[in-house]
Amino acid sequence: MTYCCALRLKEGLVFISDTRTNAGVDHISVFRKLYTFGIEGERFITIQTSGNLATTQAVIGHLKNHLELQQTPNLYSVNTMFEVAELVGHTLQKVIADVTENTQEQSNYYCSLLVGGQIGQAEMQLYNIYPQGNFICATSDTPYFQIGESKYGKPILDRALSYDMPLSEALRCSLISFDSTLRSNVSVGMPLDALIYKKNSLHIPEGKRITEEDPYFENISKEWSDTLRSGLQNLPKPSEDYFK
Repeated sequence: MTYCCALRLKEGLVFISDTRTNAGVDHISVFRKLYTFGIEGERFITIQTSGNLATTQAVIGHLKNHLELQQTPNLYSVNTMFEVAELVGHTLQKVIADVTENTQEQSNYYCSLLVGGQIGQAEMQLYNIYPQGNFICATSDTPYFQIGESKYGKPILDRALSYDMPLSEALRCSLISFDSTLRSNVSVGMPLDALIYKKNSLHIPEGKRITEEDPYFENISKEWSDTLRSGLQNLPKPSEDYFK
């Protein structure tokens, strides 16, 4: 399985994805699920993938082929992030239709995508694209999307994340979301791919691969566990009414 999280905040965009595709005691595969496209100084686009691996790789392959062959529309020819989301959605819809033409089991080939970025000086955008090809857009009221195994990492985002949060704090909050998921779900695994984009920079960031030995991730994971235990111990004790 997988877990991907993307944030659209006042200062920029945050993307984090895990890399595990199979879970088991003797079979674990690692594949990148975060892809970056762009032209320095003109546009920045990131795509995160969750679901059927063959489907997601086919979608990314088609998008890359259109760029290499200069077929239009492509990720560099469209004028807005809305058009980027439409292009990715149509590509996903076509891939699923092609592979399921002779079968009724479409759900076996489903995948979900998160698409975010900025073109020119237009507003940054973040979209959650469904297997059917349609999509929704993040807002200041709902500044993040998750795909994959989202339930374990959602509480910290709901409680702590806000649209005005600085990028450094948002990254920390997102990493704790991943730490909670990693502890509770074996189908999500290290390493993690993280990418931070600063609003209006139109810079293509390199991103960072976070391994199990990453000192910062190790530190905040330990401190978060200690904080939870300490906080639980410091909560008021239940009254005797609960034990009658």
